[in-house]
Amino acid sequence: MLSLRKEPPLPADVLEEAAEWLMRLSESDLSANERAEWERWKVSTPERDRAWARAQLLQSKLGGLPPALAMSALDRPSHPERRAALGKLALLLAVMPVGWGGWKLAQSQQWTADYRTHVGERRELVLADGSRITLNTDTAIDVRFDSQQRLVHLREGEILVQTAADAARPFLVSTRQGHMQALGTRFTVRELGSRTYLAVLEGAVKVVLAKNRQGAPLVVNAGQRTDFSAQTFGGVEVVDRNVGAWTQGMLMADKMRLADFVAELARYRRGVVRCDPAIADLLISGAFPVGDTQRALNMLVGTYPVVVRGHLSGYWVTLSAA
Repeated sequence: MLSLRKEPPLPADVLEEAAEWLMRLSESDLSANERAEWERWKVSTPERDRAWARAQLLQSKLGGLPPALAMSALDRPSHPERRAALGKLALLLAVMPVGWGGWKLAQSQQWTADYRTHVGERRELVLADGSRITLNTDTAIDVRFDSQQRLVHLREGEILVQTAADAARPFLVSTRQGHMQALGTRFTVRELGSRTYLAVLEGAVKVVLAKNRQGAPLVVNAGQRTDFSAQTFGGVEVVDRNVGAWTQGMLMADKMRLADFVAELARYRRGVVRCDPAIADLLISGAFPVGDTQRALNMLVGTYPVVVRGHLSGYWVTLSAA
């Protein structure tokens, strides 16, 4: 049986170098000396060779740079927009070969949705029936109201829903994993990977699975939470009292693993935030502002034996032991 060996992640500085060369090659023809320098660079270490292979794969998939990145390529080397473009390009290289597909999907999910938020943004909506929806960071929804029902489809991200009364039309929230019917309710819904996470703060919510509609629905009551895939339910547990803290711009940690904390904080920050596995199990407690992720990182450094190292003008951040 063949065994597939997973390659180690490429260092951030190598990805930045590959992004810089890719952008320089897209801007104009290199001089003979510059081309010789590029040829030496790409074969100088195994990591650089791997990084450039990813760059070539990215070029073949895109047929060039994405327009949003190519426009910035014309700016001066020190221009902030160029630095941001380099950061985005390095991120695509970091997750190749699936990065381009994910990037296109994310753009499609965001820009064709009825309502959306960008990374780090929160937004509150009042719908036509008086119901209120708060969108967390990087979230996209569609709203479809008719004479039979009120439907909100969560494409990606997380929402807090406060329903208004309407005896004639049920209020439904759908994800790829199932449908949730509000029963006079205030609740949060988050889609993450192949699962939906539901927490009910008031009233109750009835859940029907997308690929098991004939099965018995699950009713989740106030003070309870659950998660589900398109075919199966997870367990029903007590709601974390901090589940809605994001609506107040806070990330509440109560003996949370540093790796989990970093994953949550990264949702509110453009770029990549990584945690050294050696300190992944460090337990974190406190209230951290998601509207100012740099301040949250500074608070972490000031309280725990952690250092933060940034690359690509802060677009790529690594947390390691002090």
